[in-house]
Formats: sequence, structure tokens, C-alpha cells
Amino acid sequence: MAHTINDECINCGACDPTCPVEAISEQGDKRVIDADTCTDCGACVDSCPVDAIHPA
Repeated sequence: MAHTINDECINCGACDPTCPVEAISEQGDKRVIDADTCTDCGACVDSCPVDAIHPA
């Protein structure tokens, strides 16, 4: 099950380099995680300064 980024995202990009499968991209004014690519490793969770990333 993939992680998701909620509306608290401030689009800072801190999570991008932590994703080993490059599942995170920018869409509009926030980041999103591609559920088909995400391996649910959780590497991005600790990098988010506003705690916007959660398990789906």
C-alpha cells in the first residue's frame, strides 16, 4: 500500500530526493506520490517538515 501526501504539503520538495524509486512528483502546488511506483518503504515520511506524508 502506497503512502500519500495530504493537503498540508507546502511543496518544499524535501521528500523528492529521499524516494529510492522516484515516485514523488510535483502537481500544481503540492507533491504527489504515484501509488503504482511507491514501494511503501517510508523513506519520505521523516523528510517532510510538516508531517504531510502518511500511509494510505
